[in-house]
Amino acid sequence: MYRLDRSLSLSRRQFLISSALASLGPGLRAQEQSAYPPARQITKAPGFHWFGYYDKHQFSPDNRFVLSNKVSFEHRSPAADDTIEVGMVDLQDGDKWIPLGTSKAWCWQQGCMLQWIPGTESHVIWNDREGDQFVSHVLDVKTGAKRTLPSAVYSVSPNGREAVSCDFARIADCRPGYGYAGSKDRFFSEMAPEGSGVTHVNLETGEVKLIISHKQLASLGEVLENRPDSKHHAYHLLWSPDGKRFILLHRWTQPGGKHLTRLITAAGDGSDLRIVIPNGWASHFIWRDPTHILSQAKGWLGNENWGDFLFEDRDSGVVEEIGRDVLDSGGHLTYLRGNRWILNDTYPKGPRRVQTPHLYEIASGRRIDLGQFECPREYAGEWRVDNHPRLSRDERTVCIDSPHGGQGRQLHVIDIASVS
Repeated sequence: MYRLDRSLSLSRRQFLISSALASLGPGLRAQEQSAYPPARQITKAPGFHWFGYYDKHQFSPDNRFVLSNKVSFEHRSPAADDTIEVGMVDLQDGDKWIPLGTSKAWCWQQGCMLQWIPGTESHVIWNDREGDQFVSHVLDVKTGAKRTLPSAVYSVSPNGREAVSCDFARIADCRPGYGYAGSKDRFFSEMAPEGSGVTHVNLETGEVKLIISHKQLASLGEVLENRPDSKHHAYHLLWSPDGKRFILLHRWTQPGGKHLTRLITAAGDGSDLRIVIPNGWASHFIWRDPTHILSQAKGWLGNENWGDFLFEDRDSGVVEEIGRDVLDSGGHLTYLRGNRWILNDTYPKGPRRVQTPHLYEIASGRRIDLGQFECPREYAGEWRVDNHPRLSRDERTVCIDSPHGGQGRQLHVIDIASVS
């Protein structure tokens, strides 16, 4: 039997286990997983569970409750009448499932934007649809008090009083898997409509205001390969840590279902637009601090491939590349531990389609893998399951979505408290 000296460092153990697996095959997979930090599944059948995107508060302020979506099917696009349940898992009571409500406005990649509202102890928000109108619900999970706002939300400000949103019906047309079924794009035939775009939502009054139109984005600066049939849309919005500005991705379609993308920032009222990544190649991102953004991009600093680049919040603001060939260039990024570390993941790789959430220490260039999770081949395209690693408030736990283990997509938590 292959044995491993537990006094070795975590990274050295990972290397030795991987080498053993390469020569001895799948029989050692259980031992392989034991080389990583402890992980456990916290949701189970009946139903499939997932959270979605990585840049929202999934854990309650006291880290006891973990938000989740729950659905009865997989492997197809959501239809207008498909309803999901939203709820939370009690980590201190046997991972008990606590229902909170339902939604008819959701997608596989981002759920229904379920999240804890910053600055509150017990308020959550999620998107829904009433008739053909997208709305959002604010619920106090302690008292049960609930109110409904006349708009869906995308990103909630750190002040907890405002949000920015986008046209989910148009996104459903332009980028399947990220928009919502059940409402038609009012401007379907227009390539860059003046009547839709990014909206500001007052979470206290419910007031909704269009602050950046698609037409404005399509005429801002140089839009490369802007074809007569290129449809423009804005999404992937994220407030800065101080709540003064937000990021948006401006995308326009290309032949064959492809698209080009610019990363743009704006003040909270939609003014002072800055084209941080202008060349059409921008993807996953996260704010490092109020003036710097870590984003996956290509065509910068001599790297024609995808990489992780740090940008200043200014036009063409590239500063440096981070973790080339070590920090994965396709994953979903979060800063932690005083911005000294980055949490990330990978898409499925190799014949086993292994996904690998990992930590990257910036100063040393050291990567620590947190596990290897196999993703069956049927999880692909629009209904794929990205790990989308989310961090607990105390930064001791990571939660991922994963279909490994034969129970479909479920939530799993990884203990990173001892990783250093």
